[in-house]
Amino acid sequence: MRNTRILGVGMYLPEREITNQEFEAMEELQTTDEWIRQRTGILTRRFVSEGQSGTDLAVEASKEAVENAGLTPDDIDFIIYATLSPDYFFPGNGCLLQERLFGERTIGALDVRTQCSGFVYSLSMADSLIKTGQYERILIVGAEVHSTALDFTFSGRDVTVLFGDGAGAVVI
Repeated sequence: MRNTRILGVGMYLPEREITNQEFEAMEELQTTDEWIRQRTGILTRRFVSEGQSGTDLAVEASKEAVENAGLTPDDIDFIIYATLSPDYFFPGNGCLLQERLFGERTIGALDVRTQCSGFVYSLSMADSLIKTGQYERILIVGAEVHSTALDFTFSGRDVTVLFGDGAGAVVI
């Protein structure tokens, strides 16, 4: 049986950095930099800019992972995209990423929407697909855009300060 290994990794963070001091200035959160740091260790997080999507983040992380693996997009056989915050309910982000990375070249793509464990499930699925010989190289992406859905008045400091936006990718 074939072994699965990580060939390349990539990541992308939006440019907009949000500090704890910015949350501290939001009266509705009733929090401080010290409170956030003591409980989470978080100093900053990133938020997307207006109009930026999870797929935008995933494209950049994917390009870096493919390049880091010493491959080209033509070497990828399949995409697994893990997200809780898809750009649309339908079609899935895997399909959107496939179109943006490969254009006219069509390969299989699917979304895994199992919240925090999505990337781990994706690794397990990809491992099985490679071990059975169905695919040679699989791109796995985990991308989230939570900042646009945060309700600062409802969620409060216990939830709001934890979330940011970003993407990570591996080629296996």
